[in-house]
Amino acid sequence: MEVIVSNIGQFCLLFAFCLSCYAMVASFLGGKVGHRRLVDTAERSMVAVCVLVTLTVCTLWYELNVGNFSLQYVASHSNRAMPWYYKIGALWGGQEGSLVFWCWILSIYSLVTVLLNRKKNRTLMPYVVMAISMVSTFFLLLNNFVANPFDLIGVSRAGGPAMPFAPMDGNGLNPALQYWAMVIHPPILYTGYVGFTVPFAFAVAALITRELDEEWIRTTRRWMMVPWLFQGTGILLGAKWAYVVLGWGGYWSWDPVENASLMPWLTGTAFLHSVIMQERKGMMKVWNMILILSTFLLCIFGTFLTRSGIVSSVHAFAQSPIGPYFTGFLLLLLSLSLYLLLTRLDSLKSENRLDSVVSRESSFMFNNLILLATGFAVLWGTLFPIISEALQGEKRSVGPLFFNKINIPVGLFLLFLTGVGPLLAWRKTSFRSLQKNFTLPVVLSLVMGLIFFTFGMRHFYSTVCLMLSVFVVCTIISEFHRGANARRKQGEGYLESLWILTFRNTRRYGGYIVHLGMVCLFVGLAGAGFNKEAQKEMVPGDSLSLGKYTLTLEQIKSANNANYQSATALMTVYKDGTLVDTLLPERRYYKTSDTATTEVALRSGLNEDLYLVFSGIEKDNSKPVFHAYLNPLVSWVWIGGIIFVLGTVICLIPSKQGMARSKVSEKVEVEELAKA
Repeated sequence: MEVIVSNIGQFCLLFAFCLSCYAMVASFLGGKVGHRRLVDTAERSMVAVCVLVTLTVCTLWYELNVGNFSLQYVASHSNRAMPWYYKIGALWGGQEGSLVFWCWILSIYSLVTVLLNRKKNRTLMPYVVMAISMVSTFFLLLNNFVANPFDLIGVSRAGGPAMPFAPMDGNGLNPALQYWAMVIHPPILYTGYVGFTVPFAFAVAALITRELDEEWIRTTRRWMMVPWLFQGTGILLGAKWAYVVLGWGGYWSWDPVENASLMPWLTGTAFLHSVIMQERKGMMKVWNMILILSTFLLCIFGTFLTRSGIVSSVHAFAQSPIGPYFTGFLLLLLSLSLYLLLTRLDSLKSENRLDSVVSRESSFMFNNLILLATGFAVLWGTLFPIISEALQGEKRSVGPLFFNKINIPVGLFLLFLTGVGPLLAWRKTSFRSLQKNFTLPVVLSLVMGLIFFTFGMRHFYSTVCLMLSVFVVCTIISEFHRGANARRKQGEGYLESLWILTFRNTRRYGGYIVHLGMVCLFVGLAGAGFNKEAQKEMVPGDSLSLGKYTLTLEQIKSANNANYQSATALMTVYKDGTLVDTLLPERRYYKTSDTATTEVALRSGLNEDLYLVFSGIEKDNSKPVFHAYLNPLVSWVWIGGIIFVLGTVICLIPSKQGMARSKVSEKVEVEELAKA
């Protein structure tokens, strides 16, 4: 039965590759010669690709669940003792399966794109289908001919031909990935990475057809926001995983793979801000096109970093032969993007110019420059080991000190602009308006800074960050308050006014909520300036002091199951001499992979986290080692993430103003079609 299922999966994968190739060629030719039926067959092929890749994913999940260890992928990433939900996660736990998963998400995006554009964007759609199919063809090519998840294990005896072989059990999923968040983190992050293909495809189609009006940019903005939401959520979930699983006391280490996920999110953020300029003023058209193209190219670059093995990372896959394929594909995409951009510059001229430096337009421009400066710094720091090895034959890496030294001041300026932007008027802001809007936020932030200093806060960057956070919160509250007060004159209650105000212009006020989430995240980051830590070898009865806390080791319990052996410490926690909690840090040893991991014990609060790690046992004297961290304000990072998601979801809801405009445009379109 397992052999039949794997053969079905292999056939579906190969057939999907053939149909994807056809869709790419047919859509391009259909668009060039204006052959509608040829374009229709290409779109139907994309629907068929979605069905076929879905069947492939189902067959691979089946093989992982039943334990068909004759498949190399199943034997490497699953075993009999592993819980069923981790077998689901094993689909994206390895190189071959994660590429299938990428293809699957892309095929779903393709299906949705085709269905939503059956009666609109018809001039663009042939080339949208072509661009998406080109990406799909590349990944399906890898899955069929370079990294096939249905490859069998072969054993050669006495120099004879390789014969199929099925071991009794598999190696199991990487223990670091056996955590609940890893069942949802990779799918969410992949949905972000892959989703940026669609705005890239619309950008390519608009450049090819020269249909560079407002309609394509509105369509692209909506498609950009969805993967941007998933990408940001995936980054935060990855930070949470690093915090509670890796056991080093932090959540962001400027790891190359972490950087690879951050860079397209930064350029996507820049686009979502600067696109407002194009919609309102007809400005920054070239800039926006560059941002769309760069975002997708950075996604492919990040995927290349993760899968080629050229960087060392706990998140990356091992060395593999697919690196040159990604390099070639990336160069092809870069060449295509540059050619289309340079040959269409005459169609991307700005319709207006900047009237004043003190205006909302200028704040958007500065915001973009800061985001791109951050992205460039991250890119340079990530590539530096590769460049140094190519030039000097020695791989030299830059650590968190480099990234923090550059990005902390830049990030603080970005936080400042987040508060300044909403208070500035379009075109030009008068001095009287500046005085009126800025006085209260500036005074409150200075007062809070004085309070922080009085209570002994001396860390410069953390203090400035918290002061700027107060400033931005004041500006956001003032924007909501001003709008709600205006509506109260119509007889509405205050809370009712806030609700109607938000959903009457979801894009604007949802954006303010996103900014509020980013403020909370910056508050969490500010706490890093006051982190404390302590490490000690302990036996039952020993105590460890950290700040106001005293941790006493009571006992260590051992356990054993089919998947791993474990040792759990029972640690009582006293704060100022009062018993407040009991923590259970754990050390696990996974049998099949011969790997040890740690399960962090956490006592979280809004003000601080007490973070305890069972680091291991010293070989010389067999004493357990415990590492404790006191991390202030970390919870605000996760609170900020929740607010960020909420705000972005509100932005995606059609506002009443937008719905009214869309009904008018739809009526005009229907009338034009009737005339035709």
